[in-house]
Amino acid sequence: MWVLTPQLWEDLLTEYGFRVEAIDLFPHPDKNVTVNQQLLRARRLPDRSARVSSIEAPCADRLRAQLIDHLVETGCVRTPRVEEAIRTVPRHLFLPNAPLVKAYGNAPVDTKFDGSGRSISCASQPDIVAMVLEQLDVQPGQKILELGAGTGFNAGVLGYLVGEKGHVTTIDVDQDIVAGARSGLAAAGIHNVDVILGDGALGHAPNAPYDRIEATVGAHGVPHAWLDQLAPGGRLLTPLRLRGSVSRSISFENQDGAWRSVGSQMNTFMPLRKGIAHDPRVFVPLDPDHTVTLITNGDQKVNADALSDIFRQPHTEAWTDVTFRGPESAEYLELWLACAMPNGLSRMPATNEAIEKGLVTAPYPSSTAVFEGGTLTYLTRRPYAKKAPDGATLYEFGVIGHGPDAEALASDVADQVRTWNQGFRALDVGVDIQPLDATPLAPKPGRFTFDNR
Repeated sequence: MWVLTPQLWEDLLTEYGFRVEAIDLFPHPDKNVTVNQQLLRARRLPDRSARVSSIEAPCADRLRAQLIDHLVETGCVRTPRVEEAIRTVPRHLFLPNAPLVKAYGNAPVDTKFDGSGRSISCASQPDIVAMVLEQLDVQPGQKILELGAGTGFNAGVLGYLVGEKGHVTTIDVDQDIVAGARSGLAAAGIHNVDVILGDGALGHAPNAPYDRIEATVGAHGVPHAWLDQLAPGGRLLTPLRLRGSVSRSISFENQDGAWRSVGSQMNTFMPLRKGIAHDPRVFVPLDPDHTVTLITNGDQKVNADALSDIFRQPHTEAWTDVTFRGPESAEYLELWLACAMPNGLSRMPATNEAIEKGLVTAPYPSSTAVFEGGTLTYLTRRPYAKKAPDGATLYEFGVIGHGPDAEALASDVADQVRTWNQGFRALDVGVDIQPLDATPLAPKPGRFTFDNR
């Protein structure tokens, strides 16, 4: 949780069109608490142009500093060069229609929507931007290709990292997004970035080869153009959607003629749109009030009608005796289930209303589900009867199912959770890209092969 200082509160009120006229201090009603309570009395100004303009730049600087301090403290920013770059490039200049508090919040900012009101372009969440930049390991003087310009902010940070002797090419599929990115880069005074209108899946051969290629859009496969346009010793970084909704930002390098991962992290980006690698998502409401939604992808078979009111069907539970600590990530379990289950793994976001009404038992925080036909299962958790040796609270993975085959599907998912825990939980994960004419790999436990063309 962030606590804003009185000065920041005053700046934010000014940003929203208020002038602070007085700050009253009151003692806390609990005499044992030494913190004073504050009441800020403010008056709305007639219009935005009447705001105190001298406040805006200092407010942006303070909010940016607070955000970057948070990213450093949480380990998302690890190197001095990345820290310097994101402290220097002003994110709010790429989000001219967003309030400063939103521009410098650690959350994505939606910037374009489709006809149904769903976001199709956004400014990525700053901690994800930072982690991906650390993965990319950009060096001064390099040539970079970015696929998915968005607001242009990430390209601006890349431009800062490569310096005057380097160059960045960034591509987007929509003319209005391209224009917005160019405007943001101009406002930030960044001149070593070209913004191109085109299909990111094709790359941009005229400026190739590139030392780094970064996709800031989710892809279901790796287009050959990206690999062909990398310079020797180059690195490709792409949020690769393996199966279903599970996506990982994977960095690849060519080692002895084969493309192998040198690192990966869990994250999700907007999918590629319109071009040859168009990767549509399907949103399936699971209740009449649309408080729970199943997000599926093109490689999954879904019967929306059969799942339309799934929670009215009796439910079953399967508990696994597999435990984890509260803050521990389940990302590798999710990756295992995405690979092991025939229909992959999907996201199933549920609102607080759905949980409070008892429509769903609180899903595991990442809200992952497995479905087949008219049957749906999802991961959940509960406090475990025993504590860890150091006294920490443990939680147990469970599976809840609804539908005609709920018991069988929940049992299958629970068995896979146990298999992962017993034989693969402690192992590293690697991802290889195989040529189309390569000899199929021999099967073995823990190896999964997919044709993501």
